[in-house]
Amino acid sequence: MEFFDVIHTRRSIRKYKNKAIEEEKLRKIMAAVRAAPSARNRQPWKYIIITDDNIKRKIYKPALEQNSILEAPVIIAAIGYPADYVCTNGNIAHQVDIGIAGEHIALSATALGLGSCWIAAFKQKETKEILDVPADAHIVALFTIGYPDEEPEIKARKALTEIVYSEKWDGEPPEWVK
Repeated sequence: MEFFDVIHTRRSIRKYKNKAIEEEKLRKIMAAVRAAPSARNRQPWKYIIITDDNIKRKIYKPALEQNSILEAPVIIAAIGYPADYVCTNGNIAHQVDIGIAGEHIALSATALGLGSCWIAAFKQKETKEILDVPADAHIVALFTIGYPDEEPEIKARKALTEIVYSEKWDGEPPEWVK
């Protein structure tokens, strides 16, 4: 699939077919994650690949009983570790870095004919306990991955003229966005 097609066809998938994901596809997704940039190249992340139905059932409740947790053949827990570095601008580095790597997950899955959904609605403490994540680490997101069993509509997006300014906050949009 062509790059911009991948970007524009990616959707948050919440219903999955009962079909295993090929190991080679998972390997490609995780290789794409490994290639993601990070602040000072710290690569402050660890990933737990969850395929065991018993663990999914345990995560289901602290993940606010989202059915996709049970349906997806794979869940990837993206964990910031070490979670101690703050960028000069005040951003918590691992959250930004995993944000970038997380988009690599979503786009790679789409390119491979899979669906994904970034899940941030879960209880941190309980999920960490289930996955044996150390206290000094932070689960940034859970990603459900699988073959889509739905085709969500394209959601409305704001016009470029509403989100792109020229030179300063609330400046005129550049001519090329009009």
